[in-house]
Amino acid sequence: MTQKLTTNDHSRDSVGLKYVYPAMSRRSGGLSIGINFNINSACNWRCIYCQVPDLMRGTAPEMDFDLLEQELRLFLADVLHGDFYDRFEIAPELRVIKDIAISGNGEPTSLVGFEKAISLIGEIATELGVFPTAKFVLISNGSLMHQTKVQLGLKQLHHYNGQVWFKIDSATETGRKQINSTEQSAQKALAGIISCAELCETKIQTCVLNYQGQGLVESEKVAYLEFLTQIKKRTTIAEVMLYTIARPSFQPEAVEIAKLDGVIMNAFANEIRQIGYHVSVNH
Repeated sequence: MTQKLTTNDHSRDSVGLKYVYPAMSRRSGGLSIGINFNINSACNWRCIYCQVPDLMRGTAPEMDFDLLEQELRLFLADVLHGDFYDRFEIAPELRVIKDIAISGNGEPTSLVGFEKAISLIGEIATELGVFPTAKFVLISNGSLMHQTKVQLGLKQLHHYNGQVWFKIDSATETGRKQINSTEQSAQKALAGIISCAELCETKIQTCVLNYQGQGLVESEKVAYLEFLTQIKKRTTIAEVMLYTIARPSFQPEAVEIAKLDGVIMNAFANEIRQIGYHVSVNH
C-alpha cells in the first residue's frame, strides 16, 4: 500500500528505488525529487538532529551511473505522465515538481564522480522538460568546497541554473562540535561559502533548535550574526533559510533536542534582515 507523502516523512525507499525518492519539502514548498548519493548512510559530519538511521562516518560509495539514469528517467516519467500524484494522495495545488535536490543520507559532495553525477541529472531533467522550470538544488555541509571535483560540479550546477543550500548551524568552534560533530573551523567554513558563492548561486540553511533547554544561546546568536556580516562583505548570498526540526532525530542526542520557539525564530530572522539578507523561516 502506498503511503501519503508528508513533510514529516522523507523516507528514501518510498518508491523502491536505490538513488531516487520523492519528498514533500517545507523549504521548497512542494514536491522535491531527492537524489541520494550516500546510500550507505555515511557522512563526514554527524549532526545531532540528523534523521538518518544507522548513520556512520564515511564518504559516498561508488555510484552506478547507469542505474541512476534508469531510475531518474523512470521516476520522472511516473510523475509527469503516470498516476504518481494520485497514488501518493498529493493535493492538486502541490502537483508540480519544485526541485530536484541532491541530498540523501550523507554529504553528497564526497562522491567520486561528483561532476559526472551533476551533469547526468541536469541533462536528463532538461531533456524531459523538468528544467528550467524546476530548481536544481545541492544540499551540502560545505566542508569539501575546496576540492577540485566539487568545484567542477558546482560549475555544472550553475550551468543548469542550480543553487547550493550551504549548511551553517553555528559560527563558533564549540557550537560546530556540539551540533555538527565537526572539527572544521568557522574560518574554513567562511572560505568555503565564499568559494561556493563565486561558482554557483548559494543560500545558507541553518537549523535552529532548543538543545538541552537552552533555547537560542546569546553567544551563538552574536557569533552567527557577525559571521553573516563577514560574508556580506565578501560575497553575495541569495537567502538565509532558518528552520527547526520537523522529524525525529535518530542520533543519541534526540531526547535532548526540541523545536525552537517560533517567536524566537522570527525575532532572530529580523536581526538577520537588518544585516541586509533575505530570510525565510520554517517553524
